[in-house]
Amino acid sequence: MVPEPQPLPSLAAGQTGVVTAVRVAPEMRARLLELGLTPGTSVQLLRFAPLGDPVEIRLRGSNLTLRRTEAEQILVQLPQ
Repeated sequence: MVPEPQPLPSLAAGQTGVVTAVRVAPEMRARLLELGLTPGTSVQLLRFAPLGDPVEIRLRGSNLTLRRTEAEQILVQLPQ
């Protein structure tokens, strides 16, 4: 059985997942897609800031920092 996609911040620090959906606001969505955050991309959650916001991820060899509210709109599938 395949696990359901879950929000990006539900990953533990150091854990990797594959993007299945990017559901952020249209103006932010275009920018994230340009940066390579597209469905099928492998992402690793690197760390949370001390108060849990923002969230730092690694994708395609680059680090990207997102607000937690935006990161929660990105769904990832855990590897099996």
